[in-house]
Amino acid sequence: MIKVTVLCENSVFFSEGAVAEHGWSVFIETEQGNLLLDTGQGLGIINNARVLEKDLNTIQGIVLSHHHYDHTGGLRSVLEDIKRKVPVYAHPQLFKESYVTRKGKTRYIGVPYNQALLETLGADFSFGAGAREIMPGVFLTGEVPRLTQYEKGDQDLVVKDNGVFVKDNIIDDQTLVFKTLQGLFVVLGCAHSGIINTLEYARKITGEERIHTVIGGTHLGPASEEQRAESIQALKKYNISRLGVSHCTGLPTSARLAHEFGEKFLYCNVGTVIEV
Repeated sequence: MIKVTVLCENSVFFSEGAVAEHGWSVFIETEQGNLLLDTGQGLGIINNARVLEKDLNTIQGIVLSHHHYDHTGGLRSVLEDIKRKVPVYAHPQLFKESYVTRKGKTRYIGVPYNQALLETLGADFSFGAGAREIMPGVFLTGEVPRLTQYEKGDQDLVVKDNGVFVKDNIIDDQTLVFKTLQGLFVVLGCAHSGIINTLEYARKITGEERIHTVIGGTHLGPASEEQRAESIQALKKYNISRLGVSHCTGLPTSARLAHEFGEKFLYCNVGTVIEV
């Protein structure tokens, strides 16, 4: 059995004492041990873990889906809370300098802390760009091949190249995939690689065609209408049993997915629990 509890997300309902933030983090319980995927901004993860009665000291590893602050900002708080060395699975580009440029403003959105500080606090970084099995039946995709024509990513996310801002293709984007008897349980970070690219690659690296459950950020909120429409149509072909979106999906797109997927749809706010 795999049990996932959402610790950080943009909204919270019916979890008294929990707080919302623009970010994403999930606590994952498995028979092989517990994992933490992402850490939110750091505003709510410690409080919410306690409110939801999830012991961060039990985690055997932390997986970072990509470098953005709303997924990595809570890493310091988690390390300070558990007070021990813990494996942190990440892409080699985790500490790159990246920005968002929107509405005439530019701001830094990378990891808020440097590698040396986090290692001092107990982070045992395990960097890898390729797909790998970090526990039996638990896969980290690494870099996801960009094969679709319509998943073009967010044009407002940039990095500095020789002092000039250029589009950040976010090749460090990766996803956690569990191979179960019912099919794949896919836990997205933001799916910057494109949700269809991600699902296709998850099937390839695991050898499992069936996709049972998909949860997490889809980044379809900031996407173009073409990408949004094409992705939704492609999603409907997978016969997914449960689609639980959150965070960067945005409310209008979430409502659209709820209409398309009906009873198979759920919104993953703080406190949501999903079991496979």
